[in-house]
Amino acid sequence: MKSARRLLKAHTGLVLLFLYLPILVLVVYSFNAAKLNVIWKGFTLEWYVRIWSDTGLTRSLQNSLIVALLTTGISVALGTTGAWLLFRYRYPAERLLQTLVFLPMIVPEVILGVSLLILFVVVHLELGFTTVIISHVTFCFPFVMAAVQARLVGMDPSLEEAALDLGATPLVAFRKVIVPYLMPAIVSGALMAFTLSLDDVIVTYFTASASSRTLPLEMFGRVKKGVDPSLNAISTVFIAATVLAVLTAQMFNRSGARMAHATLGEGKDS
Repeated sequence: MKSARRLLKAHTGLVLLFLYLPILVLVVYSFNAAKLNVIWKGFTLEWYVRIWSDTGLTRSLQNSLIVALLTTGISVALGTTGAWLLFRYRYPAERLLQTLVFLPMIVPEVILGVSLLILFVVVHLELGFTTVIISHVTFCFPFVMAAVQARLVGMDPSLEEAALDLGATPLVAFRKVIVPYLMPAIVSGALMAFTLSLDDVIVTYFTASASSRTLPLEMFGRVKKGVDPSLNAISTVFIAATVLAVLTAQMFNRSGARMAHATLGEGKDS
């Protein structure tokens, strides 16, 4: 048993090293003074300073944030409402409907991007921020919906019934009872949607215009020309933001779990 545990620990360590070593190298070399960024020549913060003076990077970063924030808001609204309606009511061909909703999660991004491009051309919708946001919502809101549905599975039906018995309308009960209960899942889904939208390259490549070029597209284009140290710096900033988002999601999940237990306890006492 001791040998098996040691082997398992060694395997886990190798997997983690394989996953995180490239990220660690990127972060370390974002502070490298060398322009070629291949040989270490000393510590510097120059590349972080240059990010904000690079017009192309800052404009694409602004575009990415606009698209990601709007995509997240729309995805949360659609995903939460859709999950609640499918949980609360029964529809003809319900399984088929859910399959169609979750299909963009498994369809290859190249196929999704090409099909959306064809759709926009057919309906004569000019490529720009609107087409990028529509495309991102298409594959982001199913993740929110899946997270909310998983949360709804463990919900006590008496919570809504108690609110209705006390005189609340279905809309008020949903807003004041159901939404607080679902908040950990909503926050997790929102962070997932925001990350997916901010990180997407393939779908955005087919549906964006020159004026709506996002940061991943800008970085992808620059990497083709050579390794730019500024890209390491802005990637490190994104990694730090991602870690912060994960920690925030965990905090919401823990507080939401405590709130859910308290709400369930109050419901049982009532």
